[in-house]
Amino acid sequence: MYHATGSAPITGPFKDHTGGLLGETVDQPRIDPPRLDTRRRQTLFNLLNALNELSQAESLDRGFDQYPSFEDDRDISTVDEQLQVAGAETFNKFQKRINSLDKELRNFGNAARQLGSSVGILSSAFRLRERLAQILFLFRDNAADLFPRKISRQQREFLVNPNLMDRKRKARRRKSMPGRVPANIEDSLDLESLPEQFESFATALLTFLKCLNEFPEFTDEAVNTSIKSFEGDLKYWACCLQDYRGQFKYPAVQRYVHDLTAEMGEHIDNITGTLSMFIEVGVPTIRFAQKHGAANLLTLSTVATFFSAVTATTLQFSYSQTGDMLSDGVNAFWFSSLVFSIAAAVNSLLGLSWKQAMYRSPGDRVPWWVLIWIKRSPLVFLVMSVACFSAGLVLFTYSTNQGKVTSTITSVFTAFTSFGLAAVSAWFASERWTFVHHRGSKWLSDVLKDALRRFMALRPISIIRKSLGWGLHCVQKGLEVAGHKLRRVSSRGTITTTALEQGNSPMTGEYAHAISRSPEPLSPLSPIRQSTDSHSHLSAEGSSHPNLESPTTTFSGTSNSPITPRDRLTSAIRSVMMLQSATSYPSNPFSPPSRKRTTSSAFTDVSRVISETGVTTTFRGSKVASLIPKLKSLEATQDLVAHSALVRHLQFSPNGKFLATSSWDRTSIIFRVGDPCVPHRVLAHASGFVGQVAWSPAGVLLLTRLNRAIKIWTEDGVCRKTIERHHHVQSIAWLPGGEAFLSVEGSEVVKLDLHGNVLDTYCFNRVFIHDVAITPDLQRLLGVGPILYSPKGLHPSKSRVEKQLLIYNVETKVIENQTPVLNDVRDITLAKNGQVALVSYENKAFPQLWKLEIVKDQARLTLRHTYMPKVPVDFAGPSYFGGKDDQLVLCAGKAGDIHIWDRDSAVLLHHVRAQALGGDLTCIAWNHASDNPFMFATGSHDGAVRLWTTANDYRPCESSRRFFAAQSTPHCVTSRSPSNVDDGAWTDSADKQFGEYTSEPLTLTPVEDSGQRDRIVTFAHTRGQ
Repeated sequence: MYHATGSAPITGPFKDHTGGLLGETVDQPRIDPPRLDTRRRQTLFNLLNALNELSQAESLDRGFDQYPSFEDDRDISTVDEQLQVAGAETFNKFQKRINSLDKELRNFGNAARQLGSSVGILSSAFRLRERLAQILFLFRDNAADLFPRKISRQQREFLVNPNLMDRKRKARRRKSMPGRVPANIEDSLDLESLPEQFESFATALLTFLKCLNEFPEFTDEAVNTSIKSFEGDLKYWACCLQDYRGQFKYPAVQRYVHDLTAEMGEHIDNITGTLSMFIEVGVPTIRFAQKHGAANLLTLSTVATFFSAVTATTLQFSYSQTGDMLSDGVNAFWFSSLVFSIAAAVNSLLGLSWKQAMYRSPGDRVPWWVLIWIKRSPLVFLVMSVACFSAGLVLFTYSTNQGKVTSTITSVFTAFTSFGLAAVSAWFASERWTFVHHRGSKWLSDVLKDALRRFMALRPISIIRKSLGWGLHCVQKGLEVAGHKLRRVSSRGTITTTALEQGNSPMTGEYAHAISRSPEPLSPLSPIRQSTDSHSHLSAEGSSHPNLESPTTTFSGTSNSPITPRDRLTSAIRSVMMLQSATSYPSNPFSPPSRKRTTSSAFTDVSRVISETGVTTTFRGSKVASLIPKLKSLEATQDLVAHSALVRHLQFSPNGKFLATSSWDRTSIIFRVGDPCVPHRVLAHASGFVGQVAWSPAGVLLLTRLNRAIKIWTEDGVCRKTIERHHHVQSIAWLPGGEAFLSVEGSEVVKLDLHGNVLDTYCFNRVFIHDVAITPDLQRLLGVGPILYSPKGLHPSKSRVEKQLLIYNVETKVIENQTPVLNDVRDITLAKNGQVALVSYENKAFPQLWKLEIVKDQARLTLRHTYMPKVPVDFAGPSYFGGKDDQLVLCAGKAGDIHIWDRDSAVLLHHVRAQALGGDLTCIAWNHASDNPFMFATGSHDGAVRLWTTANDYRPCESSRRFFAAQSTPHCVTSRSPSNVDDGAWTDSADKQFGEYTSEPLTLTPVEDSGQRDRIVTFAHTRGQ
């Protein structure tokens, strides 16, 4: 390398358009010009990189906290315009929701002004609108940082406080104290204060709900539920955001805050809808109830005033009569009645004014004695006034020597009305006590019934009841016997008289006598029997005695009224109608359900799958542009019917010779990659689903993950070790050296050696880890997963829990950095260079590329790219790096789509449509050892595995390009150039022969399946290899 001395200044090798050097001021050694050009260029590049790093470090040292470094691709042309548009649409939608809620709060304030005691709800609504304006300002500021080309910032002067009275009060205070400058709340609005703003917003919501529930006339559970749910989520977010203090200018945190707009928007829509219904239904109901109460007080005041006038008029006849006890008693009672009536009238007017007052305190803020005096005293005073007047009236009849009849009648009627008044008053008081004691779960009648039941259950009362019941039974028995005898005597006399009057034959008389003796009533129990008996009775009557139609025939011996032929005809018609309705059957009610056709997933016979979409973006790099034709030539070359259940995971070995699969059919298969790809070993597991496979870095060992166990296999299918774990294993990952591996178990990551010994344990506190990746230098772990609870132990009430991307320092065993995300993150994969990580999410969340940066010996993740498809896709399994030096990113969709992006530019290079693929995908894996041609594999729900390769250097004959129909036999191979497979033999871990291998499906007998040994199937290699 060329070295420059301090005495010889250097001018860099600037070139013109011809490639020649423009000028040099140093002495050059005698070497070849091309070699000199290369060495100088490399030297200048190294110097420029060093200067760049020094300048970045210096800027970070000057003000890292004040000016944190942002992502370098956020505001330049490499940022996808679609992200800007989608982010702006999300914020605009959130702003519309905020404005809708603010409008409903204004409407509610206007409607609530007509209610009594509305000052509390009006004040809380004003405070809530103020918090809404501040929250919207902060989210706009955050969106303007993320999407500067679409969202503009809002000036603080436009942040108007909706509570105008409060602003006027502040203005007067500033004028009265010119030397004092009060703090303005708008000046403290910053993203760093977002947790406090969430806390204040939750407090304002709870205050508004309390003021709303202070109206006892109407309670809306929908409003209570929506507001309490939003209040709980706000506190949860505020508590979680406390962990990111000082990082609210970081783009990762800003994106998480921006994603919260969707969660908050749902809450705001619910509150807006329920508040609108409250305005339409609740406010009129409260207003009607308050008007009704005011009308009652007004009526009570009118009655009390009238009664006081009556009392004053009657008092004129007795106030002059004094000297004896009766006269003094009359005056005392009537004067007391006058006092009570006047008090009832005045207190009624006082209560009416208090109920209609806008600024009165709510009921729970008023002392109990004030409420009793205002609400209960008017009625109590009026009752006492009536009682005193009645007592004085009785005494007045005796003091004035009225007649005995007058005195007696007045006393009796007064006692009767007084008793009714006292009973009703006691009933009202008892109802109030019942409501308070039982919280509205029982009425007073229920309480009285319970008391009566307990009273009757007493032993003396039960003995008396039994005695009375026995006596009544005896009396009833005797009366029944006597009545039966009387009916027999009376029936004989009636039949004889009728026969003599009508001159009927003895046969007719006997028949009428039989009818009168034993009338056949219709049974009310069974309508079929009732109708049948009535019908047969009428038929017999009509056929044997057609002339029996005398309307004067009397049926004695029954307590009912005589039954006429018209009544019998009506009853017969009704019985026949009931019989027909009871015997009518529905149209085949027990017919078996019709069988529906079902389709089973199978491979479709396709010749080639080529993406129909092209890339319209202009590429700057020739390397990326050169990949497009190669990717477009990708086609499905082999279909492998590997499993009988869903394929959960795939992975190629580092040398590219083997492909390992795992399935829910309790097997894992090792395929030998080639043309065709043939099964090499089948790894059968006694129990549990095989959730993941992982090749060692050297490619000689394979890990299979079960629910609570990890198995170590060789590439020849020999199980070397089964490691049992006490907790559920979420994921496994090899260390770069292959000497140990990591087991993710809940909030802990356990480091295990190949013998199952625990080497170390890394705790992630409140985060439930789903997947981990380790850096090549073994210094840091990258983990992803949701948090179990907030720092204060809170849980979300309705929204999604927070997820985190964590960087864990292995040496210090502390979490260096935590990045919040809202989507359901599942997997993380590091590139070969260890500088970028690919994060995969569940459902329709897009995969993302995060860069691992080291700043002041502290690592952190910054978002580089979000890989967006052309249409929304429900992604299946983790995303993968592909291509040379991990230059590609590929992901599969559950419907069958396959997307391939350029890693550095996030440009979609190739898209395989689901219609052409025809299968539900579950996972995808890239063969890193196969650079030319490209190769990757996909797994599907029906247990099939499909291999994809490029056709440029993979040129079989045209006749072998056809796909054969998929067979139902497991492990069968459909290839472009299939070849025979030699017979193999079953072997255990010690390679002991079990029996001959046939082409029949792989089935395990109950004895074999119940065994605890791990079984494998050995297949011979292809004959051409």
